[in-house]
Amino acid sequence: MNTTLKAARIAGLLYLVYIVVHASANALGRSGIIVYGDAATTAANIMASATRFRIGFVLDLFAAVLFLLAAWALYRLLRPVNDNLALLFLLLNLGGVVIQCASDLSLLGSQMLVSGADYTEVFQADQLGALAMSSLYLYQSGFMVAQVFYGAWLLPLGYLVFKSGFLPRILGIVLMIHCCTWLMTSLLFFLFPGFTAITYVSWPLGFIAEFGLTLWLLIAGAKDQKPALAEAR
Repeated sequence: MNTTLKAARIAGLLYLVYIVVHASANALGRSGIIVYGDAATTAANIMASATRFRIGFVLDLFAAVLFLLAAWALYRLLRPVNDNLALLFLLLNLGGVVIQCASDLSLLGSQMLVSGADYTEVFQADQLGALAMSSLYLYQSGFMVAQVFYGAWLLPLGYLVFKSGFLPRILGIVLMIHCCTWLMTSLLFFLFPGFTAITYVSWPLGFIAEFGLTLWLLIAGAKDQKPALAEAR
């Protein structure tokens, strides 16, 4: 197996495992447990599913590490095209990972508030539920801040895929378009929280762009050759 093909397969594998772990964290640790806007129900769900909730938290951290490793593998693969742009998307990914991991602490905070520990006895049950819900909203906001970085990293990534000469140009174009729609989704979350129509475009496009790149790297890999349109470093 040539060097470039091996690097492509490693990047694809890491990206695929990240997608699976991230989806598992949402399905196991949050889906059916967090009910935004209903503090009492959410508090009861967290107490009843404490182990699931914590497993979801751990999987979320594991997914963040995998995402960074996938970005590092893509950096190794694409840095011959343009070293500076490859480093840029790696740093943007790192910024998103750091913010996401920091926001995950709010998940633990919400569970601590409804855990029934002695230090919470000075609060009423409804007050604890409200505080836990506030912590979850803080987690949600932090997660969306991370998406700004995760959206931005797609632009240099897509550009390098387009310019590489050893990966399909159409994937690069879709990644760059996805950058625009994902940034719009993230910013509209803060500016116009009730406007979610853009998600009908950004979510399917994101699946096509990132899952498509993952499958291509895993199945077809990349040719072991100098980029056709390599740029000066």
